[in-house]
Amino acid sequence: MSSPLHHRLAAHLAKREGEGTRRRLSLPTENLVDFSSNDYLGLARSPALQQALRVAVGQEPAGSTGSRLLTGNSAAAEVLETHLAQFHCSEAALLFNSGYAANLGFFAAVPRRGDTIFYDETSHASVKDGIRGSFATTYSFRHNDVADLERRIPRATGAVFVAVESLYSMDGDMAPLHELAALCRQRELYLVVDEAHTNGLYSPHGAGLVAELGLENDVFARVLTFGKALGSQGAAVVGSAVLRDYLLNFSRPFIYTTAPAPTTVATLAAAYQLLPTLDAERQRLFALSDYLKTTLNAVPGLHVPANSHIIHPVFFPTSPGPEAVKRVAAAAQAAGFDVRAIVAPTVPTGTERLRLIVHSYNTEAEIEALAEVLRQLSDSYKG
Repeated sequence: MSSPLHHRLAAHLAKREGEGTRRRLSLPTENLVDFSSNDYLGLARSPALQQALRVAVGQEPAGSTGSRLLTGNSAAAEVLETHLAQFHCSEAALLFNSGYAANLGFFAAVPRRGDTIFYDETSHASVKDGIRGSFATTYSFRHNDVADLERRIPRATGAVFVAVESLYSMDGDMAPLHELAALCRQRELYLVVDEAHTNGLYSPHGAGLVAELGLENDVFARVLTFGKALGSQGAAVVGSAVLRDYLLNFSRPFIYTTAPAPTTVATLAAAYQLLPTLDAERQRLFALSDYLKTTLNAVPGLHVPANSHIIHPVFFPTSPGPEAVKRVAAAAQAAGFDVRAIVAPTVPTGTERLRLIVHSYNTEAEIEALAEVLRQLSDSYKG
Protein backbone atom coordinates (compact mmCIF):
# COMPACT_ATOMS: atom_id res chain seq x y z
CA MET A 1 0.00 0.00 0.00
CA SER A 2 1.15 3.52 -0.71
CA SER A 3 -0.32 6.75 0.58
CA PRO A 4 0.97 9.97 2.18
CA LEU A 5 0.33 8.44 5.59
CA HIS A 6 2.26 5.27 4.74
CA HIS A 7 5.16 7.42 3.52
CA ARG A 8 5.10 9.35 6.79
CA LEU A 9 5.14 6.16 8.86
CA ALA A 10 7.97 4.73 6.75
CA ALA A 11 9.97 7.94 7.20
CA HIS A 12 9.74 7.67 10.98
CA LEU A 13 10.88 4.05 10.79
CA ALA A 14 13.76 5.01 8.52
CA LYS A 15 14.84 7.68 10.99
CA ARG A 16 14.90 5.08 13.78
CA GLU A 17 16.83 2.74 11.49
CA GLY A 18 19.44 5.42 10.82
CA GLU A 19 19.82 6.11 14.54
CA GLY A 20 20.22 2.43 15.32
CA THR A 21 17.17 2.46 17.59
CA ARG A 22 14.53 0.65 15.48
CA ARG A 23 12.79 -2.07 17.45
CA ARG A 24 12.14 -5.54 16.06
CA LEU A 25 10.60 -8.72 17.41
CA SER A 26 12.79 -11.76 17.81
CA LEU A 27 12.00 -15.30 18.82
CA PRO A 28 13.56 -16.66 22.02
CA THR A 29 16.80 -18.53 21.40
CA GLU A 30 16.93 -21.87 23.14
CA ASN A 31 19.76 -22.98 25.41
CA LEU A 32 21.06 -19.49 26.24
CA VAL A 33 21.98 -18.73 29.85
CA ASP A 34 19.24 -16.38 31.02
CA PHE A 35 20.47 -12.92 32.02
CA SER A 36 17.54 -11.08 30.50
CA SER A 37 14.09 -12.32 31.56
CA ASN A 38 12.02 -11.01 34.46
CA ASP A 39 11.52 -14.53 35.86
CA TYR A 40 13.55 -13.68 38.97
CA LEU A 41 12.57 -16.70 41.08
CA GLY A 42 12.07 -19.18 38.27
CA LEU A 43 8.34 -19.47 38.86
CA ALA A 44 7.56 -19.34 35.14
CA ARG A 45 9.44 -22.64 34.85
CA SER A 46 8.32 -24.03 38.22
CA PRO A 47 6.93 -27.58 37.97
CA ALA A 48 4.45 -26.78 40.76
CA LEU A 49 3.13 -23.76 38.87
CA GLN A 50 3.03 -25.68 35.59
CA GLN A 51 1.03 -28.42 37.30
CA ALA A 52 -1.42 -25.85 38.69
CA LEU A 53 -1.86 -24.50 35.17
CA ARG A 54 -2.46 -27.99 33.76
CA VAL A 55 -5.10 -28.66 36.38
CA ALA A 56 -6.76 -25.31 35.69
CA VAL A 57 -6.82 -25.97 31.95
CA GLY A 58 -8.78 -29.15 32.61
CA GLN A 59 -11.24 -27.52 34.97
CA GLU A 60 -11.81 -23.97 33.70
CA PRO A 61 -13.17 -22.41 30.51
CA ALA A 62 -10.55 -21.27 28.03
CA GLY A 63 -11.63 -17.65 28.28
CA SER A 64 -13.40 -15.38 30.73
CA THR A 65 -16.01 -14.41 28.06
CA GLY A 66 -16.30 -10.72 28.96
CA SER A 67 -15.33 -7.87 31.23
CA ARG A 68 -15.54 -8.32 35.00
CA LEU A 69 -18.61 -6.06 35.09
CA LEU A 70 -20.48 -8.20 32.55
CA THR A 71 -19.89 -11.94 32.20
CA GLY A 72 -16.18 -12.19 33.08
CA ASN A 73 -16.27 -12.10 36.88
CA SER A 74 -15.74 -15.28 38.89
CA ALA A 75 -15.63 -16.47 42.46
CA ALA A 76 -11.98 -17.44 41.87
CA ALA A 77 -11.07 -13.86 40.88
CA GLU A 78 -12.74 -12.44 43.98
CA VAL A 79 -11.07 -15.02 46.22
CA LEU A 80 -7.72 -14.11 44.69
CA GLU A 81 -8.33 -10.39 45.28
CA THR A 82 -9.22 -11.07 48.91
CA HIS A 83 -6.02 -13.07 49.31
CA LEU A 84 -3.96 -10.35 47.64
CA ALA A 85 -5.34 -7.74 50.03
CA GLN A 86 -4.55 -9.90 53.05
CA PHE A 87 -1.12 -10.92 51.76
CA HIS A 88 -0.11 -7.30 51.13
CA CYS A 89 -1.71 -5.97 54.36
CA SER A 90 -4.25 -3.81 52.57
CA GLU A 91 -8.02 -3.38 52.69
CA ALA A 92 -8.70 -4.38 49.11
CA ALA A 93 -7.24 -5.31 45.73
CA LEU A 94 -8.43 -5.07 42.13
CA LEU A 95 -7.06 -7.20 39.30
CA PHE A 96 -5.89 -5.72 35.99
CA ASN A 97 -4.68 -7.49 32.86
CA SER A 98 -1.14 -6.06 33.04
CA GLY A 99 1.03 -3.67 34.98
CA TYR A 100 0.67 -1.22 32.11
CA ALA A 101 -3.12 -1.36 32.34
CA ALA A 102 -3.01 -0.97 36.13
CA ASN A 103 -0.84 2.16 36.01
CA LEU A 104 -2.85 3.59 33.13
CA GLY A 105 -6.10 2.76 34.91
CA PHE A 106 -5.08 4.27 38.23
CA PHE A 107 -3.51 7.52 37.07
CA ALA A 108 -6.08 8.31 34.40
CA ALA A 109 -8.94 7.80 36.87
CA VAL A 110 -7.95 8.86 40.38
CA PRO A 111 -6.14 12.21 39.98
CA ARG A 112 -8.45 14.69 38.29
CA ARG A 113 -8.36 18.17 36.80
CA GLY A 114 -7.25 20.57 39.52
CA ASP A 115 -5.14 17.92 41.27
CA THR A 116 -1.35 17.64 41.06
CA ILE A 117 0.94 14.72 40.30
CA PHE A 118 4.66 14.71 41.01
CA TYR A 119 6.48 11.82 39.38
CA ASP A 120 10.06 10.61 39.29
CA GLU A 121 11.58 11.57 35.94
CA THR A 122 12.54 7.93 35.23
CA SER A 123 9.04 6.57 35.86
CA HIS A 124 7.75 3.83 33.58
CA ALA A 125 5.98 4.79 30.35
CA SER A 126 2.71 3.36 31.70
CA VAL A 127 2.77 5.86 34.58
CA LYS A 128 3.44 8.75 32.22
CA ASP A 129 0.71 7.64 29.82
CA GLY A 130 -1.77 7.37 32.68
CA ILE A 131 -0.79 10.81 33.95
CA ARG A 132 -1.51 12.30 30.52
CA GLY A 133 -5.05 10.99 30.74
CA SER A 134 -5.71 12.45 34.18
CA PHE A 135 -5.89 16.14 33.17
CA ALA A 136 -4.12 16.87 36.47
CA THR A 137 -1.25 19.33 36.63
CA THR A 138 1.99 17.33 36.49
CA TYR A 139 5.62 17.93 37.39
CA SER A 140 8.57 15.59 37.21
CA PHE A 141 11.29 15.68 39.85
CA ARG A 142 14.89 14.56 39.60
CA HIS A 143 15.42 10.84 39.97
CA ASN A 144 15.29 9.76 43.63
CA ASP A 145 15.82 13.39 44.74
CA VAL A 146 13.48 14.01 47.68
CA ALA A 147 14.82 17.55 48.16
CA ASP A 148 13.94 18.41 44.55
CA LEU A 149 10.44 17.03 45.09
CA GLU A 150 10.03 19.08 48.24
CA ARG A 151 11.07 22.27 46.43
CA ARG A 152 8.28 21.74 43.91
CA ILE A 153 5.45 21.09 46.36
CA PRO A 154 4.42 24.77 46.74
CA ARG A 155 3.24 24.64 43.11
CA ALA A 156 0.65 21.99 43.94
CA THR A 157 -3.13 22.35 44.01
CA GLY A 158 -5.92 19.95 44.90
CA ALA A 159 -5.14 16.39 45.91
CA VAL A 160 -1.39 15.85 45.48
CA PHE A 161 0.04 12.52 44.34
CA VAL A 162 3.66 11.36 44.35
CA ALA A 163 4.40 8.53 41.89
CA VAL A 164 7.52 6.41 42.27
CA GLU A 165 8.75 2.88 41.62
CA SER A 166 10.20 0.82 44.44
CA LEU A 167 12.91 -0.48 42.09
CA TYR A 168 13.55 1.18 38.73
CA SER A 169 13.56 -1.11 35.74
CA MET A 170 16.46 0.36 33.74
CA ASP A 171 18.91 1.41 36.47
CA GLY A 172 18.00 -1.18 39.10
CA ASP A 173 18.15 1.34 41.94
CA MET A 174 15.59 1.74 44.70
CA ALA A 175 13.41 4.69 45.62
CA PRO A 176 14.13 6.28 49.02
CA LEU A 177 10.78 5.10 50.32
CA HIS A 178 11.36 5.98 53.99
CA GLU A 179 12.15 9.59 53.11
CA LEU A 180 9.33 9.82 50.59
CA ALA A 181 6.83 8.38 53.05
CA ALA A 182 7.93 10.82 55.76
CA LEU A 183 7.56 13.78 53.39
CA CYS A 184 4.14 12.61 52.23
CA ARG A 185 2.96 12.20 55.83
CA GLN A 186 4.20 15.66 56.74
CA ARG A 187 2.72 17.42 53.71
CA GLU A 188 -0.44 15.27 53.36
CA LEU A 189 0.47 13.90 49.95
CA TYR A 190 -0.72 10.60 48.44
CA LEU A 191 2.19 8.22 47.79
CA VAL A 192 1.73 5.73 44.93
CA VAL A 193 4.35 3.00 44.55
CA ASP A 194 4.80 0.73 41.55
CA GLU A 195 6.20 -2.54 42.93
CA ALA A 196 6.58 -4.28 39.58
CA HIS A 197 10.17 -5.35 40.24
CA THR A 198 9.98 -5.94 44.01
CA ASN A 199 6.71 -7.84 44.37
CA GLY A 200 7.59 -11.40 45.33
CA LEU A 201 11.20 -10.57 46.22
CA TYR A 202 11.23 -8.50 49.41
CA SER A 203 9.85 -9.07 52.91
CA PRO A 204 10.00 -12.54 54.52
CA HIS A 205 7.07 -13.81 52.46
CA GLY A 206 7.68 -11.84 49.27
CA ALA A 207 5.06 -9.12 49.82
CA GLY A 208 7.30 -6.41 48.34
CA LEU A 209 9.61 -3.60 49.38
CA VAL A 210 6.84 -1.51 50.96
CA ALA A 211 6.09 -4.46 53.25
CA GLU A 212 9.79 -5.05 53.89
CA LEU A 213 10.06 -1.47 55.17
CA GLY A 214 6.78 -1.59 57.10
CA LEU A 215 5.28 1.28 55.11
CA GLU A 216 1.95 -0.26 54.12
CA ASN A 217 -0.04 2.39 56.01
CA ASP A 218 1.97 5.23 54.44
CA VAL A 219 1.23 4.31 50.83
CA PHE A 220 -2.06 5.29 49.23
CA ALA A 221 -1.84 2.69 46.48
CA ARG A 222 0.55 0.00 45.31
CA VAL A 223 0.67 -1.43 41.79
CA LEU A 224 1.71 -5.09 41.98
CA THR A 225 2.75 -6.69 38.72
CA PHE A 226 2.62 -10.46 38.20
CA GLY A 227 4.72 -10.79 35.04
CA LYS A 228 8.04 -10.63 36.88
CA ALA A 229 8.77 -12.61 40.05
CA LEU A 230 5.30 -14.23 40.03
CA GLY A 231 6.06 -15.90 36.71
CA SER A 232 2.65 -15.17 35.21
CA GLN A 233 0.84 -12.09 33.88
CA GLY A 234 -1.51 -9.38 35.07
CA ALA A 235 -1.38 -6.94 37.98
CA ALA A 236 -3.38 -5.57 40.88
CA VAL A 237 -3.85 -2.23 42.55
CA VAL A 238 -4.02 -2.60 46.33
CA GLY A 239 -5.29 0.12 48.65
CA SER A 240 -8.45 1.05 50.48
CA ALA A 241 -11.86 -0.48 49.84
CA VAL A 242 -13.06 2.91 48.61
CA LEU A 243 -10.21 3.06 46.11
CA ARG A 244 -11.10 -0.39 44.78
CA ASP A 245 -14.75 0.54 44.35
CA TYR A 246 -13.79 3.82 42.67
CA LEU A 247 -11.51 2.07 40.18
CA LEU A 248 -14.20 -0.51 39.47
CA ASN A 249 -16.51 2.37 38.52
CA PHE A 250 -14.17 4.85 36.84
CA SER A 251 -11.04 3.07 35.57
CA ARG A 252 -11.55 2.58 31.85
CA PRO A 253 -8.81 -0.06 31.37
CA PHE A 254 -10.63 -2.17 33.97
CA ILE A 255 -14.20 -1.47 32.82
CA TYR A 256 -13.68 -2.00 29.09
CA THR A 257 -11.24 -4.94 29.08
CA THR A 258 -12.01 -8.63 28.91
CA ALA A 259 -11.27 -10.15 32.31
CA PRO A 260 -8.15 -12.29 32.85
CA ALA A 261 -8.64 -15.87 31.72
CA PRO A 262 -9.61 -18.36 34.44
CA THR A 263 -6.31 -20.18 33.88
CA THR A 264 -4.42 -16.97 34.64
CA VAL A 265 -6.36 -16.48 37.88
CA ALA A 266 -5.66 -20.08 38.91
CA THR A 267 -1.96 -19.73 38.10
CA LEU A 268 -1.71 -16.55 40.16
CA ALA A 269 -3.46 -18.18 43.10
CA ALA A 270 -0.94 -21.03 42.97
CA ALA A 271 2.00 -18.62 42.66
CA TYR A 272 0.90 -16.74 45.76
CA GLN A 273 0.69 -20.01 47.68
CA LEU A 274 4.29 -20.75 46.69
CA LEU A 275 5.74 -17.30 47.49
CA PRO A 276 6.11 -17.79 51.27
CA THR A 277 8.09 -21.00 50.65
CA LEU A 278 10.72 -19.33 48.45
CA ASP A 279 12.87 -17.53 51.01
CA ALA A 280 15.93 -19.62 50.09
CA GLU A 281 15.48 -18.64 46.44
CA ARG A 282 15.21 -14.97 47.40
CA GLN A 283 18.39 -15.10 49.46
CA ARG A 284 20.16 -16.92 46.65
CA LEU A 285 19.01 -14.25 44.21
CA PHE A 286 20.36 -11.41 46.36
CA ALA A 287 23.72 -13.16 46.85
CA LEU A 288 24.10 -13.74 43.11
CA SER A 289 23.15 -10.12 42.45
CA ASP A 290 26.03 -8.93 44.62
CA TYR A 291 28.38 -11.47 43.04
CA LEU A 292 27.55 -10.25 39.54
CA LYS A 293 28.30 -6.63 40.47
CA THR A 294 31.63 -7.55 42.02
CA THR A 295 32.64 -9.81 39.13
CA LEU A 296 31.73 -7.45 36.31
CA ASN A 297 33.25 -4.41 37.99
CA ALA A 298 36.54 -6.31 37.94
CA VAL A 299 36.42 -6.36 34.12
CA PRO A 300 38.42 -3.41 32.73
CA GLY A 301 36.17 -0.90 31.03
CA LEU A 302 32.89 -2.06 32.55
CA HIS A 303 30.92 -0.31 35.27
CA VAL A 304 27.94 -1.65 37.20
CA PRO A 305 26.54 0.88 39.70
CA ALA A 306 26.91 -0.13 43.33
CA ASN A 307 23.26 0.72 44.05
CA SER A 308 21.72 -1.61 41.46
CA HIS A 309 19.64 -4.55 42.68
CA ILE A 310 18.59 -7.62 40.67
CA ILE A 311 18.57 -5.47 37.51
CA HIS A 312 22.09 -4.36 36.59
CA PRO A 313 22.93 -1.77 33.93
CA VAL A 314 26.40 -2.35 32.49
CA PHE A 315 27.97 0.88 31.28
CA PHE A 316 31.02 1.41 29.10
CA PRO A 317 33.91 3.91 29.53
CA THR A 318 32.50 6.27 26.93
CA SER A 319 29.13 6.17 25.23
CA PRO A 320 29.80 3.85 22.28
CA GLY A 321 26.45 4.45 20.60
CA PRO A 322 23.55 2.07 20.09
CA GLU A 323 25.05 -0.04 17.32
CA ALA A 324 28.22 -0.81 19.27
CA VAL A 325 26.22 -1.87 22.35
CA LYS A 326 24.00 -4.03 20.17
CA ARG A 327 27.09 -5.69 18.69
CA VAL A 328 28.36 -6.55 22.16
CA ALA A 329 24.98 -8.01 23.09
CA ALA A 330 24.84 -10.03 19.87
CA ALA A 331 28.34 -11.39 20.48
CA ALA A 332 27.41 -12.36 24.03
CA GLN A 333 24.33 -14.15 22.68
CA ALA A 334 26.48 -15.97 20.14
CA ALA A 335 28.65 -17.11 23.06
CA GLY A 336 25.58 -18.58 24.79
CA PHE A 337 24.30 -15.80 27.05
CA ASP A 338 20.91 -14.09 26.76
CA VAL A 339 22.10 -10.50 27.17
CA ARG A 340 20.21 -7.51 25.78
CA ALA A 341 21.22 -4.00 24.75
CA ILE A 342 19.09 -1.08 25.95
CA VAL A 343 19.21 2.02 23.78
CA ALA A 344 17.21 5.20 23.13
CA PRO A 345 14.34 5.95 23.34
CA THR A 346 13.99 3.47 26.22
CA VAL A 347 16.92 5.21 27.93
CA PRO A 348 18.34 8.68 27.19
CA THR A 349 20.70 8.98 24.23
CA GLY A 350 24.25 8.61 25.44
CA THR A 351 23.34 6.18 28.26
CA GLU A 352 23.20 3.02 26.15
CA ARG A 353 23.94 -0.03 28.22
CA LEU A 354 23.63 -3.75 28.59
CA ARG A 355 20.89 -4.72 31.03
CA LEU A 356 21.58 -7.85 33.01
CA ILE A 357 19.01 -9.54 35.23
CA VAL A 358 19.98 -12.11 37.83
CA HIS A 359 17.79 -15.09 38.74
CA SER A 360 17.78 -17.56 41.58
CA TYR A 361 18.61 -20.30 39.05
CA ASN A 362 21.77 -18.63 37.73
CA THR A 363 25.14 -19.79 39.06
CA GLU A 364 28.45 -18.20 40.01
CA ALA A 365 30.08 -20.15 37.18
CA GLU A 366 27.65 -18.65 34.64
CA ILE A 367 28.42 -15.15 35.92
CA GLU A 368 32.17 -15.79 35.69
CA ALA A 369 31.81 -17.16 32.16
CA LEU A 370 29.79 -14.11 31.08
CA ALA A 371 32.42 -11.81 32.61
CA GLU A 372 35.11 -13.59 30.60
CA VAL A 373 33.12 -13.19 27.38
CA LEU A 374 32.73 -9.45 28.04
CA ARG A 375 36.44 -9.20 28.82
CA GLN A 376 37.24 -10.76 25.45
CA LEU A 377 34.88 -8.31 23.77
CA SER A 378 36.67 -5.33 25.27
CA ASP A 379 37.80 -4.00 21.88
CA SER A 380 34.15 -3.74 20.80
CA TYR A 381 33.11 -1.35 23.52
CA LYS A 382 36.05 1.00 23.67
CA GLY A 383 34.16 3.33 21.39
